[in-house]
Amino acid sequence: MVTNIRESIKRSVSPQSYQKLRHLKWRTSFYMPHLLASVFVRRSPKVDGFPKGSVSESFLRQIRDVNVFAPTKMCNVMTWHGSDKGRGWHNYTTIYSSLFASRFNEPFVILEVGLGTNNPNLISTMGVAGRPGASLRGWRELFPNALVYGADIDRDILFEEDRIKTFFVDQLDSAAIVALWSQPGLTAGADIIIDDGLHRFDGNSLFCDHSLEHLRPGGLYVIEDISNTELDEWRKHLDTVYSKRFPDYEFALVELPNPLQDCDNNLLIVRHRPR
Repeated sequence: MVTNIRESIKRSVSPQSYQKLRHLKWRTSFYMPHLLASVFVRRSPKVDGFPKGSVSESFLRQIRDVNVFAPTKMCNVMTWHGSDKGRGWHNYTTIYSSLFASRFNEPFVILEVGLGTNNPNLISTMGVAGRPGASLRGWRELFPNALVYGADIDRDILFEEDRIKTFFVDQLDSAAIVALWSQPGLTAGADIIIDDGLHRFDGNSLFCDHSLEHLRPGGLYVIEDISNTELDEWRKHLDTVYSKRFPDYEFALVELPNPLQDCDNNLLIVRHRPR
């Protein structure tokens, strides 16, 4: 019944009007109630640092001190554009609002892998209602002086707009990852890298293996949507492989509390130590 009403409204109004209606519903049913309640309610992430005992306490504290129950301007912007990073199912934008706070007016390069394909035949699909490029348009609005790049395995959704350019990549293909970093605009590396692509350990780790060297000093690298079932595998990999292979980097495995879901609301946040 609810689905039929939603589809009827969607067909009867323009895409812009439907977007405004959806966002207004989210603002009234989620954003404002959570914003008011966050004065009294606090939910803090669980953070494990790697290499153990040698990660900057200020870096870990910056993540631990975030109240992931409290929505932010970034949550609002991302939800407006159709991204799921902060609309309730995930609350990553509460963390990003703190981590990226000093960069809002800086000129820098951001790369996000995973554009949100709406092809139901692909593993990484967001479903037919997905809005490819939603996060990239959100980053462009939030960071008015940044160059925004994206990459995806679905060639049909690649696009180019003002300050946004996208490329093909297959996270399970080393050669394709190397080729991505040879594209114009990315040869000098990136300041922020976000992996919102395949959401599997093999794809996440392979892309990370070939991309961390392209993260500029002081930069941040984030892997989103890590499954609860893969957390132990990541802990072992961080402890035995990455801590030794990448001595100039700090790793934080972050579990975010969220009553709306408890299956993959986890992040790996990597910082390239400033020089």
